[in-house]
Amino acid sequence: MASHIQVRCSSGSSKLTHSWASGERLTTSNLSRSRTGTSSLHCLFVADTFDVLTLTDEARNVVLDALAAEASPQDLALWVEVIGTQGPGYAYDLYFSEISQAPEGAAIGRDGEVTIVVPASSVEKLRGSRLEFSNNGGGGLVLVNPHQPSAAERHPGIPEDILALGIEGELAVRAQRVLDDEVNPSIASHGGRADLVAMDEDAKIAYITMGGGCQGCSLSRMTLSQGIETALRAALPELTEVRDLTDHASGANPYYSHA
Repeated sequence: MASHIQVRCSSGSSKLTHSWASGERLTTSNLSRSRTGTSSLHCLFVADTFDVLTLTDEARNVVLDALAAEASPQDLALWVEVIGTQGPGYAYDLYFSEISQAPEGAAIGRDGEVTIVVPASSVEKLRGSRLEFSNNGGGGLVLVNPHQPSAAERHPGIPEDILALGIEGELAVRAQRVLDDEVNPSIASHGGRADLVAMDEDAKIAYITMGGGCQGCSLSRMTLSQGIETALRAALPELTEVRDLTDHASGANPYYSHA
């Protein structure tokens, strides 16, 4: 899966202000130098080759140009982390930080003149990935990752028995097409998104979550009943129910509260 990313830059190299995305959606970020701290006390081993993440020549040049604008570039590495999920893929953060700050267990290696640090928790999620440069969408770095998050990673807090229903059935595929082609384009204007979590193919029940601007929004009930459910039932008249599993209390403007 390709994810458009940008390396966060400090004010000295703010020319790298590309959009980045995980999966199919865009979000903005800056590639900058992270906060510094005290040096790590464990020994650091920097491998001359790196099998977790490789850079194409174009991507390496972009990173080196940004690195050259930083103070003490010889002390810095490109850090790449998985910071969560977004849609069907992982969300990432790329930034410069001191090599000496690499935590114990991190994978550290070189790709040409670029030293790369991947924290231990992200290593297996990124192994075999490739950082490329693309001219699409104004240009930017693209992370091509062969791995995708599990259903449990994408939807924490959703009961396992519901996730086990899956989204591979014929009804689920049709419902996903409606969300991708009709629902999400219409609610994207306020940063919202609806995702199909599971489909009970026997009971004909669709389980969805709402994210972005829809999570916790006071109008999300209306969006569900008049927008999402209406669109799904129009395309899939055999549906018996559409259930919202969103944790709206954790949204930016939650209208639900726990008793």
